[in-house]
Amino acid sequence: MKYLIVGLGNIGDKYTHTRHNVGFDFLDFLAEQYEMTWKGERFGAYASHKYRGRNLHFLKPDTYMNLSGTALRFWMKKLSMQPHQIVIVTDDLNLPFGTLRMRAKGSDGGHNGLKSIQEVLGGTKYPRIRVGISAEFDKGRQVDYVLGEWTKEEAKRLPELYAKMQQGIEEMVFRGIGMAMNLVNTKG
Repeated sequence: MKYLIVGLGNIGDKYTHTRHNVGFDFLDFLAEQYEMTWKGERFGAYASHKYRGRNLHFLKPDTYMNLSGTALRFWMKKLSMQPHQIVIVTDDLNLPFGTLRMRAKGSDGGHNGLKSIQEVLGGTKYPRIRVGISAEFDKGRQVDYVLGEWTKEEAKRLPELYAKMQQGIEEMVFRGIGMAMNLVNTKG
């Protein structure tokens, strides 16, 4: 069995380690854990790893968030994948910081990256992990907040959250998404 784990984010130094790039940062965490090296490929940075006989493929799209579906379509075709074989990792303003939500399907929740993926897949039935970033910003400051860096306190907690997400991915590919959801889903 094979899986494609896609971390959503934006390319470029000004987006590095921002809340919106939590998908990229999580995949960088996995690259360290699995000792993987990123390769510049068409539509993004790509890496792969074998876990207990499963082939794991990782992608950080270079299409910017709003066109994430374009990269996903290319890689799903290249790797001959179906929607149930992917996991999208993204930020979520609607969840408090520290909350993780893994689901087998669901709405885009107003997230432009998920909207792009939904358009490409023609529906919402694909696994995803949403990482709560909270919505603690003043009116009219949403973009600054989402594209802002984590606070020191938040940054300290990220490795713990990433480790939990890694366990969820590993559980999903070996025992299924139901078991993985029981493991990952937490409240902040």
